[in-house]
Amino acid sequence: MSFWLSLIGYQAVWFVAVIGAGQGLAWPGVLGMLVYALVQLTCARHVRTDLALIAAGLVMGFLLDGALSRSGLADYAAGWPNPALAPGWILALWVTFALTFSQSLRYLQTRLWLAALLGLVGGPLAYLGAARGWQVVTFAEPTWRALLALALGWALATPALAWLARRGSASTPPRSATRGARA
Repeated sequence: MSFWLSLIGYQAVWFVAVIGAGQGLAWPGVLGMLVYALVQLTCARHVRTDLALIAAGLVMGFLLDGALSRSGLADYAAGWPNPALAPGWILALWVTFALTFSQSLRYLQTRLWLAALLGLVGGPLAYLGAARGWQVVTFAEPTWRALLALALGWALATPALAWLARRGSASTPPRSATRGARA
């Protein structure tokens, strides 16, 4: 997958997920993520790395957004499958975001400090956009507590995903090399 296809695909999944959640539906985001992941895995040079990124994205989403939900700091629209957990559309966004680290955000693999800064600022801004533009996230008052939790969580998660992508890309041969070795 090219840089631009990865970037545009992620943004498309973000909008589909957020707009769907605004209508009370989790499935549009999940479906968008499945299409994105299928294309990504079909074109992937390092399938194992992308599978590890998918798993890491799911775990991080369960932990961060699940903790925000359970603590009452954030309330998410379309809280499927369980309102006390991170909703499916949020997990779909985590998976899609994680997959960008082998494509459009690949440059962050060697710039972990920049990845942390991106997470620190970009994470909360994305949630604010979803909250204010589509009312799919509601923060408990005072709002700064939830935004601080998001900033810290994303400042840790973003470089962790970049590191995982770099580690996986360096440790596994590209798909074409493994096919040639079997012939």
